[in-house]
Amino acid sequence: MDALNRFGPLAGRILIALIFVLSGFGKITGFEGTVGYIVSKGLPLPQLAAVGAVIVELGGGIMLVLGWKARWAAAAMFVFTALAALIFHNFWAVPADQAQNQMIHFMKNISILGGLLYVIVHGSGPLSVDGGERARGA
Repeated sequence: MDALNRFGPLAGRILIALIFVLSGFGKITGFEGTVGYIVSKGLPLPQLAAVGAVIVELGGGIMLVLGWKARWAAAAMFVFTALAALIFHNFWAVPADQAQNQMIHFMKNISILGGLLYVIVHGSGPLSVDGGERARGA
């Protein structure tokens, strides 16, 4: 159990962050497509929203993996993910042929919120920048 307590939080942070880091990188490499998707949802300032999404996903994901200010990163990612679920995966407001796919994405986001909430409440664990600071008394 000691190994699980030591390495489990790191593995969990990596697994949660993976989707954000890959998505953030994809938004950079497909920036115009990201902006177009945001425009399709009628959101204001789509370029700024796309930049914000990249910062939260890529920046927050990397912070989560490192365990640096992990609670703050997880909190920002929590808000971002909740908003993304409501705005981009509103299965209740799409045509019937899209509803099941959007519900799956919505529920995926809800599940991710659970992992992020765990990090917000319990922190990053021992193998992290934050954990190392606690061990040194910082």
